[in-house]
Amino acid sequence: MADTTNPKSLPYRPGAGIVLFRDDGMVFAGKRVDNPIDAWQMPQGGIDFGELPEEAALRELTEETGVTTGKVTIEGQTSDWLRYDLPDELIGKLWKGKFRGQEQIWFAMRFNGDDADIDITIEPAEFCEWCWMKPADLIQKIVPFKRDLYTAIFAQLSDYLPDSDLQ
Repeated sequence: MADTTNPKSLPYRPGAGIVLFRDDGMVFAGKRVDNPIDAWQMPQGGIDFGELPEEAALRELTEETGVTTGKVTIEGQTSDWLRYDLPDELIGKLWKGKFRGQEQIWFAMRFNGDDADIDITIEPAEFCEWCWMKPADLIQKIVPFKRDLYTAIFAQLSDYLPDSDLQ
């Protein structure tokens, strides 16, 4: 059993994330509904028991953005699990205190639809606003404790983004 008084003894929560991009290299960004600061992120979430990372990513994409599997093409994924640690003040508040952060596989998905296919009002809503952003801008808009994670995601998946100079 993990020692909840020592965050470093807690495991990482397995998750999957999505870099949803358009042909111009802009990526989907959603403003979190539960964060009072101007925090934007890409769709992501936990992997359910028995679920493969790709299945989780496609499920999370639909749950958080309304974008269905028929509107995306999976172009690639990160070569390994990428991790981030929660700041000390959030450990114990998120995920019932069971995890110190997340380890995730990220997928580059080309968006084959149009903006009308995006619906962030699906309950429970994850995002209150959304837009297309340059990867470099999104790195600046993510919560600070995920900034290194986002830098690593875009570094690993840059070959799949159509216009890598946007980074």
